[in-house]
Amino acid sequence: MSTASARLPEGRYGRSSDERADRKLKIAGAVLGAALLALVGYFAYHYVVESRISAQVITFEATDNAVKVHLEVHKDSGTDGYCTLRSQAADGSEVGRADFRFTGSATRIDQVVTLRTTAKGTTAELLGCHTG
Repeated sequence: MSTASARLPEGRYGRSSDERADRKLKIAGAVLGAALLALVGYFAYHYVVESRISAQVITFEATDNAVKVHLEVHKDSGTDGYCTLRSQAADGSEVGRADFRFTGSATRIDQVVTLRTTAKGTTAELLGCHTG
């Protein structure tokens, strides 16, 4: 006497429900991965493109009520903007903060600016530069 197999023949009736579910999950994962990659690329592109002003502090000299900062700024021609500087005392407290504006068609500005302080500053820190 022979017994009938409970299993269906391979490949005769299409994919099983597990195989269909696996395929749908792979497709959904690929779509979500591509969307995430596009979003990261979009933000990275706009971060790089919108950075039209860059600057660095070359040197600084502190007195009792001011800090003279030698600032070098690189920007696109015709771009107006400002850079924010701050100074801190020896104990770490902030003693001065100010924005310095840059306008005109020059692409490189090499300037000494004076940051007024409430006490003797020991640092001159560039917090950032922005267009506007």
